[in-house]
Amino acid sequence: MTSLLTDHLISSLIAVPFIGIAAILLVRGRAFARWCALASSLGALGLGLALWSGFDKTVSGMQFVERVEWMPTFNIHYAVGVDGISLVMVLLTTLLTPLCVLASWTSIESKARAFMSLVLLVEGAMIVVFTAMDLFLFFMLWEVTMIPMYFMIVLWGGPERIRAGIKFVIYSLTGSLLLLAGIFGLYLHAGRTFDLQAIVAHGIPGEAQTWIFVALFLGFAIKLPMIPFHSWLPDAHSEAPTAGSVILAGVLLKMGGYGFLRICLPALPEASDSFAPAILWLSIGGILYGGCLALAQSDLKRLVAYSSISHMGFVTLGIFAFNEQGIQGSVMQMFAHGVSTGAMFLAVGLLYDRTHSRLISDYGGLHSSMPRFVVMLSIFAIASFGLPGTANFVGEFLVLVGTSYGGMLKVLLAMGGIVLAAAYMLWMLQRVALGKPSTSAGAMLPDLGAREILTLAPLAIVVFSVGLFPAPLTETLELAVSGLVEQAAAVLEGVGAASD
Repeated sequence: MTSLLTDHLISSLIAVPFIGIAAILLVRGRAFARWCALASSLGALGLGLALWSGFDKTVSGMQFVERVEWMPTFNIHYAVGVDGISLVMVLLTTLLTPLCVLASWTSIESKARAFMSLVLLVEGAMIVVFTAMDLFLFFMLWEVTMIPMYFMIVLWGGPERIRAGIKFVIYSLTGSLLLLAGIFGLYLHAGRTFDLQAIVAHGIPGEAQTWIFVALFLGFAIKLPMIPFHSWLPDAHSEAPTAGSVILAGVLLKMGGYGFLRICLPALPEASDSFAPAILWLSIGGILYGGCLALAQSDLKRLVAYSSISHMGFVTLGIFAFNEQGIQGSVMQMFAHGVSTGAMFLAVGLLYDRTHSRLISDYGGLHSSMPRFVVMLSIFAIASFGLPGTANFVGEFLVLVGTSYGGMLKVLLAMGGIVLAAAYMLWMLQRVALGKPSTSAGAMLPDLGAREILTLAPLAIVVFSVGLFPAPLTETLELAVSGLVEQAAAVLEGVGAASD
């Protein structure tokens, strides 16, 4: 039994959320749905940690690989495995999901069974996306993630939920169609296979790389999102329930950055290198643009949403720096952003549950009525602008180091985004936590209860653990990142030698 679990650990991890969904659908009862979703998500977290503990950091390449023929006519396989990059994304997914369940424990009253099922569905789909080694499997589950997010927004969202949900679907479908076009391009030019390792080994002709890269880039850029494809994100966050915002910001956005790392860089190195200068400047623009818009917000959720656009600019900045420090920093930034921004949305959700308002002006003086909440909010706010000792600092520092090889101007401009982040987060903290309450009701808000502390405390621990002791994650990433950079460099050197 132990050997069976070890040999199929990833499949077991994928299966747990879907087993939870089946149990919720078979057994009626709101309380059962909550406990079943919590147990399933904690089970997935346990298997994710088991995957990490069994991961050999001294071995390069994919581990825990499982491969079964699925549609032999089209050379499609159920093929999953993890390297350091995908493992970190799996850990992030399994960490945030049980906290989303806890955050929705009392706030989701209507259709609780359906809501908990959707949370588990998006978890299972995201785990497949982060472990898929077959591009057909990757795309199919990429599409599945859109369905639960749409229904979370339109069924449990705010007053503008229909408009936000439709906008989310239109952008997502557009990106998916472009992604599908790019995947078919890889399939046709690599011997008609969806196997990513075979595609990378085969190589894509230089003349085909450009249009395939453009299609994939647009698909991933919409999901990330990069400017100017970002306008769906603030609306989706504003109207989504708390758990939906956490999943969206914490994990779903990372699918775009992961796609660049998993597909574009290894399979299309020439095109990635050619487009890198433009993407680097687009990333700088996103960092500064998102920070300026966050500074102008009066709505707590929209402030955090625009901060995500700024922070994700660091991700693409590190990826297309094309060196180990930049790429390692981008993955660390994705993980840290998922933790800190997910926590910020959880904190905003806790306030909204009490007052049904997201306006910053409706708060003030919470340090006296909600001291435990203010401590947690302060931790995640300072983490968001990368204070040394927090997880975000590690990712941003490595990204800036990697970017510095291409010139200091980009580094200085990116640091302006960090200054903006400090400005809007400290401004928000001052307005919400300090001073006097803006209303009499605000002076009597109840502080965090045991369940709410249990929801936020694990993320606070992760923020400081990774910030002070990043080695466990950086060592997990090291060989995967170095292999990716060396592989791309070898191709580019061969192309340069051939042209000479």
